[in-house]
Amino acid sequence: MSSRGWIYDIASACAAAGIREYVVCAGARNMPLVAALCELEQSGDTEELKVWNHFEERAAGFFALGRTVASGEPCAVVTTSGTAVAELLPAVIEAHYQKRPLIVISADRPASFRGSGAPQAIEQVGIFGDYVSGCEDVSWDDVIDLLVGWDAVYPWHLNVCVLETDLVSSYDNPRLSNVRIAAAEPARENIDVRPVLEIIAGAWRGLVVMLGGLEPEDREEVWHFLRDLGVPVLADSTSGLREVLGKLVMHDGDRILKKQPPANVLRIGEVPVGRFWRDLEELPDINVVSLSRTGFAGMARSSKVITGDISRLVRALGSVSHAGDSQDYLKIAKRPGGKITDLLESFPESEPGMVRTLSVMATMGTSLYLGNSLPIREWNDFAQRNVPYELVRANRGANGIDGQIASWLGSTANAEDAWGVFGDLTAMYDMSAPSLLGQVECRGRMLVVINNGGGKIFERLPAVQNLDRRASELVVNTHANGFRDWASMWGMNYVCVRGMEEFDFEPAGMTTVVEIIPDAEQTKAFWQAWKSI
Repeated sequence: MSSRGWIYDIASACAAAGIREYVVCAGARNMPLVAALCELEQSGDTEELKVWNHFEERAAGFFALGRTVASGEPCAVVTTSGTAVAELLPAVIEAHYQKRPLIVISADRPASFRGSGAPQAIEQVGIFGDYVSGCEDVSWDDVIDLLVGWDAVYPWHLNVCVLETDLVSSYDNPRLSNVRIAAAEPARENIDVRPVLEIIAGAWRGLVVMLGGLEPEDREEVWHFLRDLGVPVLADSTSGLREVLGKLVMHDGDRILKKQPPANVLRIGEVPVGRFWRDLEELPDINVVSLSRTGFAGMARSSKVITGDISRLVRALGSVSHAGDSQDYLKIAKRPGGKITDLLESFPESEPGMVRTLSVMATMGTSLYLGNSLPIREWNDFAQRNVPYELVRANRGANGIDGQIASWLGSTANAEDAWGVFGDLTAMYDMSAPSLLGQVECRGRMLVVINNGGGKIFERLPAVQNLDRRASELVVNTHANGFRDWASMWGMNYVCVRGMEEFDFEPAGMTTVVEIIPDAEQTKAFWQAWKSI
């Protein structure tokens, strides 16, 4: 069917606004939009345009988010009407807190159906609330401007009311043949960095940098700044600097700082993963200043946030004097660092021990994605520190478990030798994502699942340890599932690792699922010994 007409104009306007990639979840209601996008993709009338497809909206939204992370450009996900739109809420939330330009283009029934209970007719306008910076309700009789006020920074919702006649025929609407784009002017960045200079001046009272996730282009500038400053650093893996800052990085920093808090904390990048960041809520006397791309404080207590491009903010600081480690944190950290290494060697088939071995093998990859909770926390604490990873990413906007595999596939769609590490429950949340494998690069792709039989990271929480067995099993989501059949279902290679001698796999010409099953007794013994360090 030809898509020429007002819906084609809408698709053309989106392409003209710089939206070059679309993830389509096709249905009857959005069929005209799908047809229009395919026609644009094949016509060559616009700059190169790419259409991806997936059958399930939640994973599609996260794949689209991954594409924005990889390209730095907007990506749209196109849905049919009804609950299909609601499935995108988790991805929109994550995009909001990551400050990514994820676009939702949802098909809708005409406005007259709203509140009627008619099939596929729900209240789609405003469904994403404050998580989108704007929502346009578009119909054939009132659209002139599109993307009014969109800053190409935060998520945006375009809700297109498709007429019943659009599903069976096409027509031109002369009033819409020149749809205009009315994008907002980008907001100016605040580059008043005096609060940072003030805490650097007070570094003699104790200054620690907590380094969260960084954009790849910001890492070199931050590295030079930290080397010049010379203060102790708690570096998340997603900063990309954990392995290259050498002696400045603290081992077991969360526990050391809890016992001996600094006077000042400078956070650079995303909200840090470490426990001490949460402990800061109860330490109001510590002066906290953040350099943040997104502008989120990451805590409820009072702190100062300077928002903007991280490289630009760091350059605005100018040349900084060497402050050093006035509280001897790095010296204090040497002892637990050595003991943790001994523990990992004593319990090599524990969960942390296997993470350490896996981290050595993952240096073969061109990129590393860390799924939620268990992988990212244990990688921070126990992964090797000698060889830097080329690129490390994670979804840490809302810290959700949703869509992790789809986000990984989206952010590495064109990359060979991409490694992703996920917990078992995280993988089970996103079991439809591998249907995208036929559209992405699969050579050397390694999908690692650490299967400990549930959300065992929760077992270490004091509150869970005080529960009875039944309640504890519910919280942990104990299961006995394996991932061999899942790998077979999607045509992936499969490797199971139950011991150190089985860490002999290599990347292949296809996607490989590596299921790592730690020894439960060694894991228990490791954590008991770790508490005494």
